[in-house]
Amino acid sequence: MTGLDAAEFIPPARPVIGEAEIEAAVRVLRSGRVVQGPEVAAFEEEFSELVSGRHCVAVNSGTSALQLSLMALGYGPGDEIIVPSFSFAASGNAIRLVGAEPVFVDIEPGSFCLNPEAVAAAVTPRTVAIMPVHLYGHPAAMDQIMAIAERHGLAVIEDAAQAHGAQLGGCPVGAFGTAGCFSFYPTKNMHALEGGMITTADAELARTLRLLRNQGMEQRYANEIVGANMRMTDVAAAIGRVQLRQLPEWTEQRRANAKFLDSRITGMVTPPVADDAKHVYHQYTVRTQGRDAAQQRLTELGIGNAVYYPTPIHRLKPYLDENGKPGPWDLPETERAAAEVISLPVHPSLSQADLERIADGANIAGGLR
Repeated sequence: MTGLDAAEFIPPARPVIGEAEIEAAVRVLRSGRVVQGPEVAAFEEEFSELVSGRHCVAVNSGTSALQLSLMALGYGPGDEIIVPSFSFAASGNAIRLVGAEPVFVDIEPGSFCLNPEAVAAAVTPRTVAIMPVHLYGHPAAMDQIMAIAERHGLAVIEDAAQAHGAQLGGCPVGAFGTAGCFSFYPTKNMHALEGGMITTADAELARTLRLLRNQGMEQRYANEIVGANMRMTDVAAAIGRVQLRQLPEWTEQRRANAKFLDSRITGMVTPPVADDAKHVYHQYTVRTQGRDAAQQRLTELGIGNAVYYPTPIHRLKPYLDENGKPGPWDLPETERAAAEVISLPVHPSLSQADLERIADGANIAGGLR
């Protein structure tokens, strides 16, 4: 940021914490009902409208949402779950936390999401589920993935942590699979300071999830199963309810910002959108050669940027084999994406002047090799 004032720097993300969020948190604190109370119940009911009326179970993080979904379905040692390696580590971690094994498959180069052909080729007798990740806010090819799952009798756990409101063929993510898992981390398209939500059409599965998040209890001290403490606080839920009301407006602003960047950026490969998909642009992710030089130049120009994700999950230390190698995975599109992607600011707080600077900066940086 040489020669730039801090006020000129365009941050890659800007979480919104306004007066409405603060007032909601204070209201709950004053009420004395702060954990798993009426705010959580209201948040679950209101979030259900985003996922075609599915049952919603609020938890304390997106990672907990994934882990509890796998626990509720009874998965563990000996089970294999198909998942992309090009994702945040939580996608793989949740599988390992229940004792199952992630089977990493490659992505489509356009959407950065699971390649259905690779999914179909990876199914074995030990496969129990598929975990598509709606990366950067673009929906995975759920029509094809659901067909594969139905053909083999597999569950589908959608990792929708970055895709609140995304759709494919008019159907919202989180309403396709056996379960959908959302995150409310502060940098997501909407947040609750921290938290997660599980969505499902299965009433019995929803009840099991509610037991698991609360030490196995529906009634106090009447434990039915072994559970955990993964509850959402009412403070988080109250903030989430405020954010949820603003989500449609923020989503359209993200989409408008992305449309402008698409029209102006020529020096980098802009993110394509699949037919019939509604991309909600948690990240605006471009590709470029010579990424290190491009990032350095963007930073010098005061344009925040980040790489999600420089190291695919299968290359992270916990996933290496006993020889310290990444295993047998053949993931050329994953490796290429990890070497080329840069995410540029697209959040709804950007001004028109910000957008013009981002586009111009991307064209300058993209010309570096």
